[in-house]
Amino acid sequence: MSQINPSLSLANPHPPQLSVGQKVFAAIGGVGLLFLFVAWAASQQFNITHLLYPSLLLMAIGVVGYARLMYKDLPAGVKNNGNYFSSLTNRGLWAWLAGIIITGFYVLLYFYEGLLGFNEAGNTGLVQLFDPLSFALKGKAASQWFVYGTLYTLAILVFGVKFIWKYRHNKYQIIRTLSVMFFQLGFAFLIPELLEGLNSDKAYFAKDLKNMWPLNYYFFEDWHLNAMLSGGNLGKFMLVFGVAMIVIISPVLTYFFGKRWYCSWVCGCGGLAETAGDPFRHLSDKSLTAWKIERWLIYSVLIFILLTTALVLYTYFTGNAQVWFLNTYSLRSWYGFAIGAIFSGVIGVGFYPILGSRVWCRFGCPMAAILGLQQRFFSRFRITTNGGQCISCGNCSTYCEMGIDVRWYAQRGQNIVRASCVGCGICSAVCPRGVLRLENGPVDKDRFGDVSPIIIGRDEVSIAD
Repeated sequence: MSQINPSLSLANPHPPQLSVGQKVFAAIGGVGLLFLFVAWAASQQFNITHLLYPSLLLMAIGVVGYARLMYKDLPAGVKNNGNYFSSLTNRGLWAWLAGIIITGFYVLLYFYEGLLGFNEAGNTGLVQLFDPLSFALKGKAASQWFVYGTLYTLAILVFGVKFIWKYRHNKYQIIRTLSVMFFQLGFAFLIPELLEGLNSDKAYFAKDLKNMWPLNYYFFEDWHLNAMLSGGNLGKFMLVFGVAMIVIISPVLTYFFGKRWYCSWVCGCGGLAETAGDPFRHLSDKSLTAWKIERWLIYSVLIFILLTTALVLYTYFTGNAQVWFLNTYSLRSWYGFAIGAIFSGVIGVGFYPILGSRVWCRFGCPMAAILGLQQRFFSRFRITTNGGQCISCGNCSTYCEMGIDVRWYAQRGQNIVRASCVGCGICSAVCPRGVLRLENGPVDKDRFGDVSPIIIGRDEVSIAD
């Protein structure tokens, strides 16, 4: 039965209401989430491991079902209606509550894992809930990081489905989302866990093929190098492949495709930002001040990790941990705490509802900094613009999660070649006039749009000199 409102306004002033189906699916997902909290609060006397699979399944059904009903009756095309009227997506009460809860979870994850139930003598609470899946994959009890990896992967998968339905009119968005879902599930979660189980008699070393230095900041640390060298054929392969990723594979792929091959198609940080973080992409700061802070911060982090890695390798080969006033062990400890934990985790994800979905990628990721420098000066990738078609609606700038003022370039018919651009293509997807195109071309001066732009004036359309 339709609801009749007495308003005489031609536009509907009433916020959209949830359908019965959406309420049902929200309740289903809520029950799954409730199971996690029940497990977290359970004492050691209760065996709650049987709640794991129902919990994960209910949360997945809730998100996917809710998203399906949200978009199924709407025509294909980007729907960002009401973003600035929602408490969750416009820094309202729900946004702050979500930010506090996510940030708190990351603090517990990094610094107070015992409160989550992790105990080497026997897990309890939330960590114990994930023991069955951990035993099935690698033959030993779960850790807080296994819990995190499972929930992280689930979030990318279910919100990836939601993202695909939202952008179903855009083939590029569908393919790259399927790509990050595949790499997260296979290369970041299942394969490393299975390999860990098959090599449980050997010291731990990273087995995620795509998690390369400097994002994997401990790759060259002495304990990790020793673990790989003593890890049999697999360990030696991971060492050789990791070095090849840094000096050969990554530079070649970035030359041909820009940093998007990693940041928008492969990386787990970018995968979560693009899927679960999609509702918050418009919150990124587009001001010049933010751009200045971005450049100072991200290249400072890059210098930090370069210095730390150089000193760590120096210590590894010489055995001397003291270089002038710098202690390599203290330096890498500070990097792990300040950048590896606080910046990339606590702030990088916890502040999604406040600062946007790419805080870490934009301001702190040294991997993004290296790829960005190559993209800026030695890559075929660019976003081309057709300035004559631009109507200055601002959608492109609004939904750029990296804070790039895309409209400024489009108005001038100037190609976009920015170190920070991750090539997600959302600016092109939300453009109503087809002004923007993601392209690869020769590395020359025309790549930057040094061709004469179209100038639209009051009385004429002309080509600039």
